[in-house]
Amino acid sequence: MTATTADQFIPIELVFNPNWWYQTANISFDRSFYFDPETRIRNDVIMRRVLHERFGKMGLGDPDPQPRPIIGSQHVAGGFVIPALLGAEIQFEKDAAPQPLPMEMDIEQIEAFVKPDFRTTWPMNEFIEQMDALEAEWGYVVGGMNTDGLLNAAYHFYGQDLFLDFYEAPDRVRRLLDIIGELIVDVALYLRQRTGDCSISVNRMVEHVDPQLFFHANCSVQMISPKSYRHIQLSTEKRMAERILPYGIHHCGDNLHKIAPVYAELPLTMVDVGWGSDVAAVREALPDAFLNLRLNPVRMLQATPQEIAADTESLLKAAGPLESAGVCCINMDYGTPDDNIFAMYQVVERYRH
Repeated sequence: MTATTADQFIPIELVFNPNWWYQTANISFDRSFYFDPETRIRNDVIMRRVLHERFGKMGLGDPDPQPRPIIGSQHVAGGFVIPALLGAEIQFEKDAAPQPLPMEMDIEQIEAFVKPDFRTTWPMNEFIEQMDALEAEWGYVVGGMNTDGLLNAAYHFYGQDLFLDFYEAPDRVRRLLDIIGELIVDVALYLRQRTGDCSISVNRMVEHVDPQLFFHANCSVQMISPKSYRHIQLSTEKRMAERILPYGIHHCGDNLHKIAPVYAELPLTMVDVGWGSDVAAVREALPDAFLNLRLNPVRMLQATPQEIAADTESLLKAAGPLESAGVCCINMDYGTPDDNIFAMYQVVERYRH
């Protein structure tokens, strides 16, 4: 059974949307947030301080944050690196996550596509140059990047035709997924070698389980059937896992229980349990995985503290051995009541004692 290495039982993590940070701490998520080293380091200090001031009781943030040579923020999601390496244009906004714009290649372009050399391709060539400079100045670099996921990235090429080709041209889809999978692992291995982690920015819970864990973003898998996943994607993920262990899966959809028996064929250390999934069924299918129990950020915004407490309790009651479970709420919007967050915390505290 996987257990946390943190100094707390049932770890808690919070991630707020860029609009929360923009309104709360006047942090802009324009291009400089990601690409200007001085801005990145300054914002990292602000974010750690703000988290401690508001949620230090929960063990979050840092009471006296010092500048550190960070290459990628660990406090917001936003998987634009892989789509950009694949050729997508990225749109940056002051109060939103970076958005890869659709490419929608034609069949000939997809079939001719080859894996780019990430070391010489934007944005990794720029980030590598910055890592070299930071390491020369500080002696080390921290902070990984969100390396996205197979279907998420492939969708930027295909648009909705991706899912049609699951049936009409499965070999074409598998070839593209293999290329994307190799690229994702190439980048993740490089980041882990340079910084010590590669997926904390996918979900901060990774830091509690194993900072070196690779967490693959399967957001779009909720859009396909378990049969389609097994037929098209599973073989690619198996090859990815062979190259980069420990391995975990981010599944934010409400149907994890349906695909968990197929995920069980992968060497999973940790899995995100999307809100609405049958937690008990997931535990039965994945008895040895750390279950990261995800609360619903919309409910966290709109529900009462009593309802959030009940949501949290229902997850913990169903999760089985709690030494292999954590609780998080990801991508919370500005306006989310702190009272709701503390209601979640109070339930976890009760289960800890």
